[in-house]
Amino acid sequence: MERFQRIVKSKRYQEEYEKLQNLEKERRFCRHDMEHFLSVARICYIFAMEKKIDVSVDIIYGTAFLHDLGRAMQYEKGISHEEAGAIIAEEILLECDYKPWERTIIIETIRNHRDIGRVNEEDFSEIFYRADKLSRDCMHCPVHEECYWPPEKKNNVYIR
Repeated sequence: MERFQRIVKSKRYQEEYEKLQNLEKERRFCRHDMEHFLSVARICYIFAMEKKIDVSVDIIYGTAFLHDLGRAMQYEKGISHEEAGAIIAEEILLECDYKPWERTIIIETIRNHRDIGRVNEEDFSEIFYRADKLSRDCMHCPVHEECYWPPEKKNNVYIR
């Protein structure tokens, strides 16, 4: 996990993360913070082990900690956070010695992490999508009724 550690310690990561935290400090709905990123990584890691998907911990954690980092650009410039996150991730991953094929996996997963159209549960992008949704505790959320997520996306169970 040495390369993953380089991601979170990189200057660009720190700047984008701080911006995001400042922009979301009054957010009533799910925030995009270290707790969320870590939950996504852990759930995705469990899914990868269960499905025997050959993906490294550096890829799983790198994807999890970068996937919503583009939200600051979304709030400030109106760029989708998936596309903004892919741009930011490319820069950071180059600095952290990720191989071209690893960068492709991470960046494509970030670009598509909100796409519900996939159905292959043996695919890293699919398990990442599921982990991202399952990381949220919708049933205990104080603003559950006001949430803009459609009911089919809300996580109202503990195991799926």
